[in-house]
Amino acid sequence: MTADLRHAGAEPGEGDGEGDGGAPAASAPPSLPAERTHRPPRSRLRRWLRRAALGCAVVFVAVTAASFVYNGVTAGRAAPPRGLRYVQAADIRTRYETWGTAGPPVVLVHGAFESVDTWSRLAPLLARDHRVYALDLTGNGYSERHGPYTADHFARQLLGFLDAVHLGGPGERPLLVGHSSGAAVVTEAALRAPGRLGGVMLLDGDALDTGAGPPPAFKYVLIDPYRTSLLRLGLGVDAVIRSLYDAQCGPACPRLDAAGLDQWRRPLRVPGAESALWSMLAAGVPGLPEDRVARLAGVHLPKSVVFGAQDDVFGKQTPRETARRIGAPPATLIPGARHLTMISSPEAVAAAVDRLTAASVAASR
Repeated sequence: MTADLRHAGAEPGEGDGEGDGGAPAASAPPSLPAERTHRPPRSRLRRWLRRAALGCAVVFVAVTAASFVYNGVTAGRAAPPRGLRYVQAADIRTRYETWGTAGPPVVLVHGAFESVDTWSRLAPLLARDHRVYALDLTGNGYSERHGPYTADHFARQLLGFLDAVHLGGPGERPLLVGHSSGAAVVTEAALRAPGRLGGVMLLDGDALDTGAGPPPAFKYVLIDPYRTSLLRLGLGVDAVIRSLYDAQCGPACPRLDAAGLDQWRRPLRVPGAESALWSMLAAGVPGLPEDRVARLAGVHLPKSVVFGAQDDVFGKQTPRETARRIGAPPATLIPGARHLTMISSPEAVAAAVDRLTAASVAASR
């Protein structure tokens, strides 16, 4: 009776947990959610790479857009200073300056990314006993930008400048002073027209084509709009200009004030300066093959080599080797000076020019 009541209304296998033969019924294990299953490492790597690629694409688009906007905002170009003097030198409208009214002529030829203003400490000292001339090579300063920016083209401009200012004839043969890469320019001019010159000085330069400059991949890595943005940002930071100047000039040089900063900055902000800069960087620092520089030894002109003793642009043996190569007396080393000797040590450079002038005058008798 009790068993009948206990099972009354119950379906077989329900209510008491017993099944066939009284054994407990087995329950199926629960299934794991799909999202909690183990993913293989390769799948996680692909997901990470997709996310990284998306992040890079977002950054690239943002930086590119910002670069275009910044370049547009800063597109205005600076005007050259007022009162500059120009002359047509070969095919280049050339900015130049003069100092002094009497004495043997001296023509100062600057190096890469320099200008007439680089000589502002030396030229007045030379003007006490010389007529001094300085010009902006094309691509630099405020002369017309007109490539190619090679030693050959610069030398043609220099010889054209001598024509324009009536130098090179009897009694008017100038001493050429070429600084840094300007050494190659005066060397090439001397090889082409030795009879028009009174002497040649290589100042902090060996005149050689050393391949100096950015690597060939530079023009593919630094492209617009990014290179323009980087240049303009760098030029806008006084500390960047001062650090480059200090590294090349050394502790003996005067600190750049506002006018000094403008002297180095403004030429790179005038119309056409940026495109010329990229062309010059792509071509590298201008120079001549070693065998051509060595031909200067056979040219009967007074020559000298002057270097800063602490010039780290060149090796320690460069001054001695350069003097030997061009047939000059032993090189003059200026104690404590680096690469911009005409700024750090104008008195010492002026004394070296005076000695070379004396040798030139003696050779002409």
